[in-house]
Amino acid sequence: MSPKTLTDGTRTGAEQGPSAASAKKWWILAVVALAQLMVVLDATIVNIALPSAQADLGFSDGNRQWIVTAYALTFASLLLLGGRIADLFGRKTAFLIGVVGFAAVSALGGAATNFEMLVTARALQGAFGALLAPAALSLLNTTFTDAKERAKAFSVYGAIAGAGGAVGLLLGGILTDALDWRWTLYVNVAIAVVAFAGGWLLLSNHRDAANSKLDVPGTVLVAAGLFSLVYGFSNAETHDWDSPQTWGFLIAGGALLAAFTWWQTRAAHPLLPLRILLDRNRAASFFAVLISGAGMFGVFLFLTYYLQLNLGFSPTKTGVAFLPMVAALMVAAQIGTTALVPRLGPKAVIPLGFAIAAVGMAWLTGIGVGSHYVSAVLPQLVITGIGLGLVMPPAMQMATGGVAAEDAGVASATVNAMQQVGGSIGTALLNTLAASAAADYLVGKNPANKLVQAQATIESYTTAFLWSAGFFAAGAVIAFLLFRRGVPQQDPDAAPVVHM
Repeated sequence: MSPKTLTDGTRTGAEQGPSAASAKKWWILAVVALAQLMVVLDATIVNIALPSAQADLGFSDGNRQWIVTAYALTFASLLLLGGRIADLFGRKTAFLIGVVGFAAVSALGGAATNFEMLVTARALQGAFGALLAPAALSLLNTTFTDAKERAKAFSVYGAIAGAGGAVGLLLGGILTDALDWRWTLYVNVAIAVVAFAGGWLLLSNHRDAANSKLDVPGTVLVAAGLFSLVYGFSNAETHDWDSPQTWGFLIAGGALLAAFTWWQTRAAHPLLPLRILLDRNRAASFFAVLISGAGMFGVFLFLTYYLQLNLGFSPTKTGVAFLPMVAALMVAAQIGTTALVPRLGPKAVIPLGFAIAAVGMAWLTGIGVGSHYVSAVLPQLVITGIGLGLVMPPAMQMATGGVAAEDAGVASATVNAMQQVGGSIGTALLNTLAASAAADYLVGKNPANKLVQAQATIESYTTAFLWSAGFFAAGAVIAFLLFRRGVPQQDPDAAPVVHM
């Protein structure tokens, strides 16, 4: 192959030498994975610290949810914009700005002296996360073009995306117990220093969509639509479903996203080119990420309640209790992406993963007031982790595979948006269903009786677990129907150029 220099002056991997280029790829993976871990951690790491933060800053129970919701709202609504910015102005630039901004507002949140300061910091975290997450995934997509290397890279990235919530619970518990709730935010500064240094040294700033322009009307429509959807589902946790603040925003979100889809067929430079969505395997992968995001919250949220409130686990012990699931997920991720999908194809592997996860969650409904972790929780967690490990990494790989380099950022943003919206839907639905189950159980009983009250909470948890199993079962059916048969073939002529 004749020597080539990319438009930003960086020589391609072939001219750097095979061993040097290969080593550099894996260092880039380490940097990207670290940055992604920082973003995923913050979806859950603060949750365990909320009671301590509330006691310290003195905000009400009603305001407490906004510490979580503020992050989700800005993150979800700005993801597609963040992904397009990475395509237009360069992934290195987007990555580094995202890392520095995320660290700065994390420090601001850690130093918060009142509720307003903390919730503002969390909202800004979501905004910078929306810039950082798509840039990180698109860097992975354009760096690893060899099928085998790409599978290994996505097994790592997908495992972090799937298990990061559990790691956040563990780290949040350790930091809150050993230091202070503020360190659940300060820890991002330490992570960001390493990620920034690695990104500065290893990445180049190739602009694959430099000749395009930002679709401003599309940006406004999709940002407002995603904001309304997430806000509507968030309101379902604190309001009834018949409240205008719930159904009104959900209807508005649906209408705005429909208008966005219509506009994308007419825009000269669409924010989300519909060619990204029209590939059958890619569309199936987006659905898989959405459904797994919705179902995973049944594991993290309600099992956390059960371990702490019913079994008396400390925050740190609760985090440790999730580690077997994380280990199982990471092993399954490696096997799924590097061995099973290349041999059997996604139509066999991803529905199988959903089915296994559904079994694990259905089995978890057997918990009781006097159950033990080792017998009633641990095996189910391991099985669920195996299932999710066969779903998340392969789906993320399929969702971004074969995308043109100029669309890598926005395709990556769509993956993140699906996971975030799925999480919002799952949280709202499962919270509502769990609350209804507890209320139904208490009808005709004495709520002052501690045993009755404890059993009511068990009813709420098992209802959430059963519905999570239902989500995963539906995911198995949908994935089986949508994915094409056979093993996806990578077209070497269509593969994006390696930009390192």
